[in-house]
Formats: sequence, structure tokens, C-alpha cells
Amino acid sequence: MSGTQSFDRSADVFELGADHEQVVFANDPATGLRAIIALHSTALGPGLGGTRFYPYASTADALIDVLNLSRGMSYKAALAGLDLGGGKAVIIGDPATLKNEGLLRAYGRFVESLAGRYYTACDVGTYSDDMDVIARECSFVTGRSVSHGGAGDSSVLTAYGVFQGMRAAASIAWGQPTLAGRTVGVAGVGKVGHHLVSHLVEDGASVVVTDVSPAAVQRVLDEHPSVGAVSSTDALVASTLDVYAPCALGGAITDEVVDVLGARIVCGAANNQLAHAGVEKALEERGILYAPDYCVNAGGLIQVADELEGFSFERARQRASGIFETTRRVFELAASDGVPPAIAADRLAERRMRDVGRLRGIWLSD
Repeated sequence: MSGTQSFDRSADVFELGADHEQVVFANDPATGLRAIIALHSTALGPGLGGTRFYPYASTADALIDVLNLSRGMSYKAALAGLDLGGGKAVIIGDPATLKNEGLLRAYGRFVESLAGRYYTACDVGTYSDDMDVIARECSFVTGRSVSHGGAGDSSVLTAYGVFQGMRAAASIAWGQPTLAGRTVGVAGVGKVGHHLVSHLVEDGASVVVTDVSPAAVQRVLDEHPSVGAVSSTDALVASTLDVYAPCALGGAITDEVVDVLGARIVCGAANNQLAHAGVEKALEERGILYAPDYCVNAGGLIQVADELEGFSFERARQRASGIFETTRRVFELAASDGVPPAIAADRLAERRMRDVGRLRGIWLSD
């Protein structure tokens, strides 16, 4: 998990998902639904992960993404101390034109057919209202709207958790768990990045943002007049920063980014930030402290997982605040073992999956 898994696109599904328990292809021509559900591991419990609705260029791209994302969810749940496994789903297509009630309900039927091995939630291109529609055909849905007893927008605690992880990184880098007086660059100010900016401004940081959506940037500037903006991610990476926070899609930390990045810390909400295995070592060689993505962005998972107990926002927020100590523990293990933090996070997650998972085996619903 220390880097985004790369695959030979000529390989068959069994080779691509060799470390996965199950990969399901869902097809409903009448509604245009083409979806892939991937279950990486259910050793700790049922897989929980969002449904990403995205116009992938090819089915191969969608498959590679869902395999990487579901693997990340296994590690995220394990490191967060949850009794949950790793699953993820993708729906192929543009949600602006393809999403409708029929398609979402058809998708819900496919999720229901897994009999509780996979719980879905929101992700890029899907929202709490969509989960409410899916739940009309499916019992295994989290991230529902508040009006339906759900956790609502999981980006709230995702951002809060990233902020806690950033505070932990600051305590290692500068000796104080605060971003006050530091310049933080946030790439992507949609769902999560927007909330993260608010935490940073409140903490006294100077914030610079960028996003492919001018409207998203303008919303932040309207709410926080002190925030600055640049035209592109490349411009943000090349600017004078103390912290770089990638909060859009994965693969943001490439060799080229590492070469020009002047920030002392990388800590953001995006999944699978490291473009390939080995980038974590390049960051360490340049003296850049990397807060592993699935460690710090687990707040959203914690938020929607709390629905399984009857949702309490305060309880979920308290649990998400533990991301500060978890991130500190990752950095401490990295220092003691002499490895990058990404490797240390993997070791902690794998240890829990092994030690606890061996007691449970493959999860089956009651």
C-alpha cells in the first residue's frame, strides 16, 4: 500500500485482482449501469467503501482504480481500529448525464445480492441523497442523509481527520501541533478540501488553494477572504509552502512533484496519493514528511461506519480525533524501524489484519 499498485493491462481479472477475495461486475443495459464492486479483504469484517461514479476512459482504468481503492480501504479500516474490511465500487459513466433513480436502484440490487459482505457509501460523484435511493433496494448502505437517520456528508469528518493528521505531522516537523503561521497549499477544494480550509484558517494558517473548478475556488474565497488562489496544481506545488495537501484524485505525488516541492509536509485527503512504489523513499530523501493518506483520511470511514451502531456525530467525531495519535504512532514506528512513514503505516495495518483477522477468516453475514 506504500504506492499505487500498477498492473499489466493485458493481464486477466484473476491476475489483476490476485490479492482480492472477490470482484463483481454489475451490468444492467436498460439503465446503462456498468459497475464493478471489489472486495479486497473481509478478514476484519464486511467490506465498507464508497461508490465512485466517474467517466473512466476504459473498463481497464475502472478496474485498476477499484482494485487500488478497495485495497486502500482494507488498510484504512485496519489502521483506524475498525472491525471492517476493504471494499469499493465504481460506476462507469458521467454522473451528470447518466445518474438517475433507475440506475441507482439497479445498482442497489447488485449490492444487496452480496448479502452484507459489502456496505456502500458516498464517494466522488455520489452523495447522501443517492445513498437514500440505493437503500430503497438494499439494506447495506451507509452515508445516508440525516433525514433518514444517516451520517450525512462524510467529507465533514474526513476533513477533520486530515486536519488532525496534519497537526500530528506539525508536531514532528516543528515541535508544536498547530498550523498557525504556516502556509498550507490545498489542491482540490470540493467536498473535503473545502472543509479542510475552514479548519486551517481557524487554526491560524495561511492558505492557498487551487481546483479545476473555478466555482469551487470562488466559494472558498467568498467564505474566507484571507485565502489565496493559484491557477493550477503545478503552480501550487512550485510555490512557497510549508504543507502540501492533495485533496483531489489519486496519484498526485509523482517523481516530478517531489523534485520541485518545497513543502516540509505532505498531508492531504486524496486516496492513493503516491503515484508508484518508491515515491515514499524519494520524499524521505528530500526531507519531506509524508502523512500516509489512508491514515489521515479515515475520518469519513469512521463517520459512516458509526451508522452501523446508530449514528452519533459526537461519538464519531471523538473517534476521528484519534487520527492524531494514530498518525503520531506511525511516525514513531517509522523512526524506530528506520523506514518511511508509508511503510510504517502498512506494517501497523497488516499486523492488525493478521493478528485479528486470523481469528475470523472470510466474513459471512449472520
